[in-house]
Amino acid sequence: MGLDMYACTTSQDIPEVDFEDPHDAARLFYWRKHPDLHGWMEQLYRSKGGADDAFNLAPVRLDAADLDALEKAVTADELPETDGFFFGVSRPEEKSLDLEFIRKAREIIGAGKKVYYTSWW
Repeated sequence: MGLDMYACTTSQDIPEVDFEDPHDAARLFYWRKHPDLHGWMEQLYRSKGGADDAFNLAPVRLDAADLDALEKAVTADELPETDGFFFGVSRPEEKSLDLEFIRKAREIIGAGKKVYYTSWW
């Protein structure tokens, strides 16, 4: 058990939050127990009107501006400290993985697809 985190792609139009997995969803990136990134994603989810109290299996679409804000938070070491029963602890070496995800997500969005984040814990 624990926090499993996914970034996925789709060519379908999707709302900003709280949607069913698209039929063409494909995994772009995976993190295991990176709670600080999850906390950042939860803040984004709430700012876009997300309604799931637990933020579990609750997707949030990421656009270019979101990726810019995430990159700024990652490079400045400003991801919010986040904890949870099954969440584990974020590690410094995840910074390079987060930046790799941002680069890949920008490429996908630039190609006209959508990127979203979801998690399961």
